[in-house]
Amino acid sequence: MSTSTSTEHALRVTRLTWEADGVVGLRLSAVDGRQLPPWEPGAHVDVRLPSGLSRQYSLCGDPADRTGYDIAVRLEADGRGGSAEVHGTALIGREVVVTEVRNHFPLTDAAEYLLIAGGIGVTPLLPMARALAARGVPWSAVYCGRGAATMAFRAELVAAGGERVRCVDTAAEPRPDLKGLVGALGPDAVVYCCGPNSLLDDVTEICEAAGVRCETEHFGAATAVPDAGGEEVELELRRTGVTVVAGPETTLLEAIRDAGVDVESDCEEGYCGTCETRVLEGVPDHRDVVLSKAERATGRTFFPCVSRACGRKLVLDL
Repeated sequence: MSTSTSTEHALRVTRLTWEADGVVGLRLSAVDGRQLPPWEPGAHVDVRLPSGLSRQYSLCGDPADRTGYDIAVRLEADGRGGSAEVHGTALIGREVVVTEVRNHFPLTDAAEYLLIAGGIGVTPLLPMARALAARGVPWSAVYCGRGAATMAFRAELVAAGGERVRCVDTAAEPRPDLKGLVGALGPDAVVYCCGPNSLLDDVTEICEAAGVRCETEHFGAATAVPDAGGEEVELELRRTGVTVVAGPETTLLEAIRDAGVDVESDCEEGYCGTCETRVLEGVPDHRDVVLSKAERATGRTFFPCVSRACGRKLVLDL
């Protein structure tokens, strides 16, 4: 559970829709009918479900509509329980606790945009497509899914971009030539990609080779923290003047907090990037899905929520 400070709202589930095979959409509205805080494309909220489980969901509606937040949830057979609760619980009319809006995936300025979505990764990209269409800037999108019936918001994405949008049913046709699409972009273009880790790894590698800026959003968690029987890690917190030891079943982030040093965090699963910490000495064992290969190679920063150390000790700028 994140300990970062945030404002929480009790919102009511006022609508539930079937968006595709295995995907439901939820409308979350203020209990008293007030307008909700504003948000921009790429934003997400944490939703605490009736069971107490907390999960992150991208906002996929219209930022101009402040009467409610729209999210979509795919049922994950091998998930951690959140999607099963959403799909299996009668949530209409019930209240859930929602954090303030956060945005680790903002739509920045560029001369040209390529949006690449995989499965439910379309959710943050849909508001981006609408915003880019309204701006009149050059953009295109590729949306991949295994089975057309499973591709939520397919019609909405096509409506936003028309021929700029290519929807690919990978169960019936070859995967798109991502290398060719990235290679055809102009010098000041940016790629926005959201989907499974395998897709993001491929797109990141292609963009790095082509020298194209790439922004990604992960829907899968990173590698789990070490199993019992792993190595202890000694952490010297240089600015604080404290040294702590994290046992094999304790995350480095937990050990830092146990020493009384607060580090802002969000997902605590290695994919949001909030707890990024500067490394002064030692070699991190990176287990996140945020840093590129080049960034990992420098060893200058890491994410203590999931990462460990290659060796006994790390010195951190904390």
